[in-house]
Amino acid sequence: MKTFATTTNGIERGSAAAGLTANTYERIVSGMARASLKDQLIESGVETLHRGGYHHVGVRAIVADAKVPQGSFTNHFASKEAFGLEVVSRYFESILEVVDRTLLDESRPPLDRLRAYFGTISGLLAERDWRHGCLIGNMSLEATEQSEAIRERLDAIFAEWTAPFAVAIRAGQASGDIRADLDPDETAEFLLAAWQGAMLRMKVERAPRALEAFTRLVFTTVLVAPAES
Repeated sequence: MKTFATTTNGIERGSAAAGLTANTYERIVSGMARASLKDQLIESGVETLHRGGYHHVGVRAIVADAKVPQGSFTNHFASKEAFGLEVVSRYFESILEVVDRTLLDESRPPLDRLRAYFGTISGLLAERDWRHGCLIGNMSLEATEQSEAIRERLDAIFAEWTAPFAVAIRAGQASGDIRADLDPDETAEFLLAAWQGAMLRMKVERAPRALEAFTRLVFTTVLVAPAES
């Protein structure tokens, strides 16, 4: 039985403990390569769809941007819809990282958590010169009429996305910093929906005016607890 004694990418080929034959090893490496190509397509796809839009970007452009053979796409995704589902999920992972550092950071006062979230996203939008907005919002406009699967995934994403806002709002109500008469869940949905709308206006104007107006009104009028007389 032929085995290998060299090491590639930190994996010992043919150790006695592993007991790998040549064919077994090649199947493992081949699977790793396929997984790597799939990940490459998804990561690149986030940028490609963000820049070009779901409807206007074809498979040829997707694989060209990812610098992979066109056959790699059909090997990993049954359809463009399946690819779109993977891309929005990957993009949402990056949003959740911001959520963890801001809305769910209990070391911050609740209002500061909310400010930090919107401030962080604003900074990311500024890096793109106010052009691209939110991929999830873009996909909501583009793909939901044609794809029930994408619509359902986006609906689930918005539900998961809203929950940390409600957590911060409840904490602010408990501390007396946020109005007690607000329903936390409804207010969370309002904030996220209004922010999405502000980003759409930002894309049209290619300027942060709508984001700044949103932030000013939310933190001086919508959420603020009334002063005691």
